[in-house]
Amino acid sequence: MSLRAACRVEYLPRASTIPTRVRLRSQPHTSLPPTTSQWRQNHVWRSRSLALSSPPSYGPSPRTANHSSLSSLSRPSPLKEVRITTPSRLSVRHCSYRRHNMCRLAGDIDHTGGAAPDPTQGRELLPTNVIPRHYDVTLEPNFEKFTFEGTVLIDFDVQEETKSISLHSVEVDIHSVHIKSGENVVSSSSAITYDESKQISKIELKEEIPKGKVQLEIKYSGQLNDQMAGFYRSTYKKPDGSEGILATTQMEANDCRRAFPCFDEPMHKAKFTITLIADKHLTCLSNMDVASESEVHSEMSGSTKKAVKFNTTPLMSTYLVAFIIGELNYIETDKFRVPIRVYAPSSSDIEHGRFSLNLAARTLEYYEKIFGAEFPLPKMDMVAIPDFAAGAMENWGLITYRVVDLMLDEKASGAAMKERVAEVVQHELAHQWFGNLVTMDWWEGLWLNEGFATLMSWLSCNYFYPEWKVWENYVTDNLQSALGLDSLRSSHPIEVPVKRASEVDQIFDAISYSKGSCVLRMISTYLGEETFLEGVRRYIKKHAYGNTQTDDLWAALEEASGKPVREIMSIWTKNVGFPVVQITENEKDSSILVKQNRFLRTGDTKPEEDQVLYPVFLGLRTKNGIDDSLTLTKREDVFKVKDLDFYKLNANHTSIYRTCYTPERLTKLGQSAKEGLLTVEDRAGMIADAGALAVSGYQKTSGVLNLLKGFDTEQSFVVWSEIIARVATVQAAWIFEDPAVRGGLEAFVSELISERAHRLGWTFSDKDGHVEQQFKAMLFGAAGMAGDKIIIAAAKEMFNKYMAGDKSAIHPNIRGSVFSMALKYGGKEEYDAVLNFFRKTSNSDERNTSLRCIGRSKDPALIKQTLGLVLSSEVKSQDLYLPASGLRSHPEGIEALFSWMTEKWPDIYKRLSGNPPILGSMVTICTSSFAKPEQLAKVEEFFKDIDTKAFAQPLAQSKDAIRSKIAWLGRDRDDVAAWVRENGYSPRS
Repeated sequence: MSLRAACRVEYLPRASTIPTRVRLRSQPHTSLPPTTSQWRQNHVWRSRSLALSSPPSYGPSPRTANHSSLSSLSRPSPLKEVRITTPSRLSVRHCSYRRHNMCRLAGDIDHTGGAAPDPTQGRELLPTNVIPRHYDVTLEPNFEKFTFEGTVLIDFDVQEETKSISLHSVEVDIHSVHIKSGENVVSSSSAITYDESKQISKIELKEEIPKGKVQLEIKYSGQLNDQMAGFYRSTYKKPDGSEGILATTQMEANDCRRAFPCFDEPMHKAKFTITLIADKHLTCLSNMDVASESEVHSEMSGSTKKAVKFNTTPLMSTYLVAFIIGELNYIETDKFRVPIRVYAPSSSDIEHGRFSLNLAARTLEYYEKIFGAEFPLPKMDMVAIPDFAAGAMENWGLITYRVVDLMLDEKASGAAMKERVAEVVQHELAHQWFGNLVTMDWWEGLWLNEGFATLMSWLSCNYFYPEWKVWENYVTDNLQSALGLDSLRSSHPIEVPVKRASEVDQIFDAISYSKGSCVLRMISTYLGEETFLEGVRRYIKKHAYGNTQTDDLWAALEEASGKPVREIMSIWTKNVGFPVVQITENEKDSSILVKQNRFLRTGDTKPEEDQVLYPVFLGLRTKNGIDDSLTLTKREDVFKVKDLDFYKLNANHTSIYRTCYTPERLTKLGQSAKEGLLTVEDRAGMIADAGALAVSGYQKTSGVLNLLKGFDTEQSFVVWSEIIARVATVQAAWIFEDPAVRGGLEAFVSELISERAHRLGWTFSDKDGHVEQQFKAMLFGAAGMAGDKIIIAAAKEMFNKYMAGDKSAIHPNIRGSVFSMALKYGGKEEYDAVLNFFRKTSNSDERNTSLRCIGRSKDPALIKQTLGLVLSSEVKSQDLYLPASGLRSHPEGIEALFSWMTEKWPDIYKRLSGNPPILGSMVTICTSSFAKPEQLAKVEEFFKDIDTKAFAQPLAQSKDAIRSKIAWLGRDRDDVAAWVRENGYSPRS
């Protein structure tokens, strides 16, 4: 599944507002910077998923001249001393140690950084007295009453004599149950009991059924709900202004049980034959191609309808079943072995699906080659759904998308949106192998699906669009997403134990997606790209149509490489967190002492949280190239460095750790960057590490600001993105502080980037490269939001012309920035113009931009109007986070947002209770931007008597993020104020 990066969980503000790459499942960006990160947020939110390793950006080095797109040269096996142990003396820290309750997940298992728990302990699973082999499902929706009628015939293998059958169901009414052998009814139900907490219907039978093969027939009815879960309805506006309705599905993670009673666990793979009964003019789609179509008399309506029966699927899990009924247009290509179509309702111009259609044909062919396995279904359909909770869903042969993530109007959308659409399409197509053909056996293996799909989407995007240089973005997007969330005490292991299936919604996050992909990138670098892919091919071949655990992947990679992959990588996947590596130099013997400890953003790691010793691939860069042989496998060790004049650890940032240098070394590395000794990835990663270490107290914030100030000659878009992001992180934490300091930070941003923004300009032509377009847009937006008067005036002029009807006045690359400046520096007139634009445009990208920006207005009356819009019928449930997110860009909005949440909680819960991920997103949005102890106390007080089970993880992470800012401000409040004053930065008038 693709998670909406526009709404991903990220507690350190990113730099700008382009569309992000990894779609964290409907979970919001949690801490918008007040100013400079605006460009990235309004244009599409970047959470780049992964790139394995990037080519250097300054010219070939001894090792990087033949640098592969996926990984670099293989590393020798690390030492055998990888283990879990008690830490040695912790480094001296200038912060207090506080006791915090650990976030509990997966059956109240604490993830404290100690030994990994047994993931199978206490799982709630269905009995295995019967095993499903085939489902024959017939469904007929009623578009007037929003209900459906269904019959499901389930072929079983009875493993042991039994008088009961248990299976999952939610919000379906079971009318009759019969056990058949052939055409004969051999038993029926004597009673049906329902366990609401486990969502299990237990069917008690009148007669015992023996071992062997039988068939269960269930007739039932259900609700065609509006919760974007199970079998649900989606609405859209037709060209004539009337409302259209289509019926569609979203089964992952646990909602197939809403569509028909079933064994809704990924390990219960079966074959599915779907029949849909609908009016003759409606299009019917499912995972497979059509087997037959016939006329039937509908008892529901009394009219003649069509029954469309689809061919039987291969073995697959219930969460991949999909079917759609509605008025749909389509386009088709024959550029791949099997037909590919893009479908959309009439609210979208079907030609806007052309980019995705052509890319899908090329990508499927590419994946077949590198995976060594054919796409096994007879067709591929991709469908734009007007109401969709995630970014996309990889249903086998019938992928569903948010409209904005499939349909691309290249005249109305910018370069970043094009890149986003490409990544989402390629992510979902990768799932056709990783997740669909080979499936995790239980949800703690979610990362096997999402980490792989994330990884492969970067690989394929780089293959087709090398000029986009997507690998360079890995460090600032995908890696930082992973490290940002995993630096919280309330994070979780990649292989997080899941006791109840209902818990899985809370782990569709940056750990499963981004950190999972980072681990795969790291092992690819360790083994070498071709060896890694050979292991992947063996994994797919051996486990096709089956279920796997993480160890199955490690076994395939070990077989291909002959290296101890399981021993090394299990430590990374089964434990929470990652290390910070501290460096102490010894000039006398030309060596460095390298020490690892668990990194927490709050800066208060306890000894019991610091027991895991990771195998840290050091990746030592010197003037002679990169030494990949060095691995830290114990608490601390000494390594020789031939020339201490220049060295850097974690070359290209292919490993998962932060590096803490002395201030003197950091200054030298800044000079090395100017001298061209560091790649783009090195420079951006060094800045990211320095910023994160300041948050946690390892370094002073003033030192980081000085480091950023020294990058005045930097030429890379990616590095500037990270520079702006790190200042934005400071601004977000200081948002409730002295206005003079906040204004000084804004003036610093303006000094950093205004001259460059003016030099590059904000006009766009066909001659501009893909990266150059994004660079221009980022600088324009950041400078304008930091108060650059020339850019603000230009934005106002563009805005007025655009709203007067000149659609060429604003280039799509900067539409979000222009709207945001108009709202920040304008008033009710500009607000009404954006709101009316939202109401009139039918383009999903334009509507999203309008909603995302509208919260920028600080006027109390307009804040109130924005909050009134959030739960109105004008905003789809999938988009509630958009107007709310903009309010987090200023202190007035943050306070108002929390007050609104406390007042409207019953309404929010009622609207979103059927979709826990979106509910958790709204909780995060409304709480995580706070930065004061009294604000944290308000959050804790409000939720103390509320059942938070459905959003416990995002709430705990929000509170951790607030604690982090409180501790940071406590350490560096005076430091930053002094730096602003000493450097002469004052608020712009």
